[in-house]
Amino acid sequence: MTPTGAQKRLVIVGATGMVGGYALRYALEHPAVVRITAIGRRPLGISHPKLKNVLHSDFADCSALAGALSGQDAVVFCLGTYTGSVSDAALRTITVDYTIEFARVLRGYSPQVAFSFLSGSGADPTGRSRLAFARYKGEAENALQAGGFPRLYIFRPAYIYPVEPRKEPNVSYRLLRAIYPAFRLLFPNQVIRADDLARTMVDVAIRDTSERGSSVFENRDIRAMVASAEKAPRDRPFGD
Repeated sequence: MTPTGAQKRLVIVGATGMVGGYALRYALEHPAVVRITAIGRRPLGISHPKLKNVLHSDFADCSALAGALSGQDAVVFCLGTYTGSVSDAALRTITVDYTIEFARVLRGYSPQVAFSFLSGSGADPTGRSRLAFARYKGEAENALQAGGFPRLYIFRPAYIYPVEPRKEPNVSYRLLRAIYPAFRLLFPNQVIRADDLARTMVDVAIRDTSERGSSVFENRDIRAMVASAEKAPRDRPFGD
């Protein structure tokens, strides 16, 4: 667990997704987190004294979230979709426009909030990449960095290993899961466990620190942070 002197109010966006789901489970057990506001389109189907589940159907307009986003200390933002699962226009809307609109409302009602953003390996803030995902993630990163958040943490994981069985979104992910044991040994800095990623995103957002500014964590950096955290004794709420 991350040592912290004050209890934190945490927002998780995308808690019905893989990484967001692990972030929620970890935060529910974290003694420093006093309140969790999980915002998404679908109900979570769980209840907990710490948890408030806010349903919001249209992230193109987050004005209705003003109350839910007021007075928050930290955010873990995992809203997104897979390339190929939607049209290019929809991919940009979800990746860029929804992020910008959420950040606009959040910044207005929680100006001191710390923001952990789930980006992706290869994200290109220059906009020159041939890959739409890379361009759009880079555009979202640029918008967040210009948004005035006192602490912004951008995570760029490579292949995120699901840990628990799930229905894979496409053939590429089915293949990667099948070869994961060998892939992890051959290319250790190109993989990260979903639960490890989620814990790190929560930990950096809720920690007590006087630092200000933005930080970008590539997959290698995230793995190093996980390794450092594991040197301290703590409970692992997820399986190996």
